Parts: sequence; C-alpha cells; structure tokens
Amino acid sequence: MQSTNAKGGIDGAAPIPHGAALLRDPTLNKGTAFSVREREALGLRGLLPPNVCTQEHQVTRVLENFRRLQTPLAKYILLEALQDRNEALFYRVVSDNPDEMMPIIYTPTVGLACQQFGHIYRRPRGLYISSADRGQIEKVMRNWPYPEAAIIVVTDGERILGLGDLGTNGMGIPIGKLALYTAGAGVHPKRCLPVMLDMGTNNETLLNDPLYLGQRQRRLEGAEFDAMVEEFIDATQKVFPGILVQFEDFANHNAFRLLRTYRDRICCFNDDIQGTASVTLAGIYSALRVTGKPMREQTFLCLGAGEAATGISDLLVEAMRADGLSEADARRRCWLVDSKGLVVASRTGLAEHKLPYAHDHAQVSDFLSAVKALKPTAIIGVGATPNTFTREVVETMCALNARPIVFALSNPTSRAECTAEQAYTWSRGKALFASGSPFDPVTYEGKTYVSRQGNNSYIFPGVGLGVVTMRATRVSDAMFMTAAQTLAHTVSEEDLAQGSLYPALSRVRDVSAQIAAAVGEVALREGVAGVPRPDDLLAFMRASMYEPKYESYVD
Repeated sequence: MQSTNAKGGIDGAAPIPHGAALLRDPTLNKGTAFSVREREALGLRGLLPPNVCTQEHQVTRVLENFRRLQTPLAKYILLEALQDRNEALFYRVVSDNPDEMMPIIYTPTVGLACQQFGHIYRRPRGLYISSADRGQIEKVMRNWPYPEAAIIVVTDGERILGLGDLGTNGMGIPIGKLALYTAGAGVHPKRCLPVMLDMGTNNETLLNDPLYLGQRQRRLEGAEFDAMVEEFIDATQKVFPGILVQFEDFANHNAFRLLRTYRDRICCFNDDIQGTASVTLAGIYSALRVTGKPMREQTFLCLGAGEAATGISDLLVEAMRADGLSEADARRRCWLVDSKGLVVASRTGLAEHKLPYAHDHAQVSDFLSAVKALKPTAIIGVGATPNTFTREVVETMCALNARPIVFALSNPTSRAECTAEQAYTWSRGKALFASGSPFDPVTYEGKTYVSRQGNNSYIFPGVGLGVVTMRATRVSDAMFMTAAQTLAHTVSEEDLAQGSLYPALSRVRDVSAQIAAAVGEVALREGVAGVPRPDDLLAFMRASMYEPKYESYVD
C-alpha cells in the first residue's frame, strides 16, 4: 500500500520538514494528531495545543463545523481549506461520508464554486499554464513539487459542466475530479496533478470582473490553440514520462479533435466523451435487468448532440453489436436532438461528430415530436437544457413503454432536464430514472424511490487506478466497456427494487477496485500493460490504494 512513510513521502521520498514548515505542508500535516514524541523530534513543541487528538476526534470537529454551515458554497470553502491544510484528514472525511461530501466537492456545488472561483480563491492548487508561457511550458511543469505525479486532469475552461466558458475559473473541475480519484479510488494525492490551460476567455462577465484570475484576453483559436496543446502534451511526457492525461470540459469543436490526435500517441482519455458513455451504459444495463428486454431491441434518443451524446451513442453501438446487431443497424437505433431539432441526414452543415447519427428521417423540430415519431425505449438528456423532459414527454414515454428509461444527466442541478420527483410522479412510478446531479428520495403512492446519480465518479477513478497501477501505455474503448459492465454487475437486486440503477456511493472504493481490476485485465489482453500479470488482479489493485490514515514519523 502506498502511504506516507517515515520519510514523509511515498516510496521513499525526501525527509520531511520540521517545525512550522511541516504544519504548512498539507501532504504531511497531521495537526493536533502529532504525538508527543513527534512534536519533540520534529520541532513542533509549542506550535500546537497540548492535547493530542486522534484522527477520529478531528473528523468529529470537521463534521460539527461543516454541518453548522447553511449553504453548499460555504461548505465547499470549508472543505477546500481543510484540503489545503491537512490532506489525510480531508480524504478521511470525504471517504467516510461520501453521500454528504461528494455533492459538495463535485457536482452540483463545484459548478457554483467555479462561477465564484476568483471571489473565493484562497490558496493555489495545481498548475496554471497560460499562453504567456508558450515556449517554456516544460520549464513551468518542472515547478511542480511532486515528481511521482501519475495522473493529470487538464481543462481549458471553455465548457465547464453545463455552464459554458468559465476561463481560469474552471480550475475547480480538475481539482474536484482529482479529489474523487483519491477519495473514490485511493490514488495517492501526490500522484494527482490538476492543470489549467489558460487560453483566455470569451466570457464578457469574467473579462470585466476585477477579481477574475485568468488572462484578460480572447481565447486562442485554430493553429495557436493547437500549438499550445501540442507543447503541453510534449512537456507532460518529458517531465512525467507515461503520465495519464485526462481531458476535461473542452468545447466540442476541440474535444473530439484532441482525443483523435493524442489517443494513439500517449496514455489519455476524454472523460466527457468516454467516461460519460461508460457510466450511462452501466445504467442502461441495470435498467434492462428490470425491463427484461435485450440491448439489441432498444432505441435511444439523446437530447444533446455534443461530446456526451456522441460518446454515449458510440458505446451503445458497441453494446448492441455485442448483442448481435450489425454496426449499421445499431447506429440506426441511436438518435440525437440538438438545438435545431432531430439530427437527420438531409440537414446541411452538420458537425463531423454528428454525421454517424444523422439518419434518413423527416425533419422534426422539437424533442416531444421526436419522442412521438421515433418511439424510443430510453431518453438520455445531456444537452444542459433544463426542464426539457416535460410532463408530456414523460407521459408519452410511459404510453410507449411499460418501464421507460429516463436519464436526466445534465449538471449542475440547475441544468437538469427534470427532477427525480417529476420523473416518478409524472410516470406514476414507472420510470427507470437516473440523473447527473443528486436528488433526495421520492415517495409516490406509498413507495420510496431512491434514484442515484449517473455520475462519472463511478467510472473514471477506477479506470485511472487500473491504468496507472498497470502502467498502461494507452487507454482503449474496451476499458470503458468493461468498466460499464463491471459497474452494472455491482448493482444488487435490492438496489433495483428501490429504483437505484447504480450502487450506493458508500461502496465506491470497492467498486473502483473492481473496475481497476477489470481495466487491468484489458490492459494485459491488449498488450499495453507495463507490469507483469499479478497473481490476483483485484488484490493487487486494493493493495495499491491510498488509505487516508496517519502514519508515525518517528521510529
């Protein structure tokens, strides 16, 4: 197991600092939990209150203060400050209370935190690489203090969740994603590197905000944009050879191209395209256990036609092919609706990523009409257009299907296509529902339904753990397919009986270990693993997981 050792790092890192410098290092600080012997040996006497606390006492204090706060943003700020002060305690709190903490450190609260980023900023975390650093990006990356970094989550802030261009404020997303890597899959915090590529912003509100922390210039585009990304990617491989790069919240016009450009050159993936697809497919597999209908008989209609929708459709096609359909027949069962209506073959000027799902059909201008025309078994909302799964849409789905599949996956909550309460009430309890943001349980006609998030946090931490532990040189689509299948297998009959298409968040570390083992198996099969096959893949993954417990610094 990787953990902080007596020298203060993982795998024999440099000796730990003493005195106040130690208390200011969040990767090493234990605060009031330093023992009497540690305080004497490390120059801490007098710098801390005399009573030695356990980590459990510290958790109690954090939760007491957390639960006293009235707003999600205030709770986010408290947890952010804790992470900056004492990482082991932060991850203990989050890991032990995932249902309470994950909606704060990630969706939906992280969206508001990004919008307010320049106003709540307190302490730097991660690397900021701006267009002013062109020609020196490698030098900038060498300023990162942890050479053991194994995963980068990088964004340019152009399409943050469903909120659009937030520029450098989007740094909250890589920070939040990597917190989930550690809390959800036990990837050591020192192996996690959040990166903001500040390309500028076209958001006028930010450009006019005196507290905005990014470059006050319009976004780089075209060749300039590509050159900066290329320099960044080259630098990642020079400074951290073989590091996994996760592209996050890039706009559609860049996301697909970047994934095509780099996926066969370095170890990388795009979570919005591939991770979203995997978690959605897992939910579909769970729903089909309830309907009893095979994958090959499904018809899917996505509200949205960007990264998420096409990534989901691509993986659904592979799932239907595995169930006996030809690729052409499988594609014809996947449809997209964008801002102009149903994506059809006769429409001109379609973006390249939409073309595989532009089928022959009369033009349909709105989503309800598309539902009536196509008679889908599942509707999947990923277009960040709130309140578009209307009562009539849900009732139409019920008229077409005994148990309609309704996935309102856009986040944050303000962008959800419908709420859990609306889905269950309008469908009279028939809907098989999942959402991108958390909703409270819903009681309808005496039965309580517990919907769960179709959130990528079930997928990418386990995939990342598997990739870095096996030292894989590439990330393949097969890894996301096996991740979806593995996640679906963790859903119990008891989960399904209460309307849950995903396991409880309290099980996320075990789920991540299972996904990592399955991904490791794919890496071995595909010949991209950098380590030999262990005797027990699952045990190998579990042994590699960081546990946020304090270690003694004094022998």
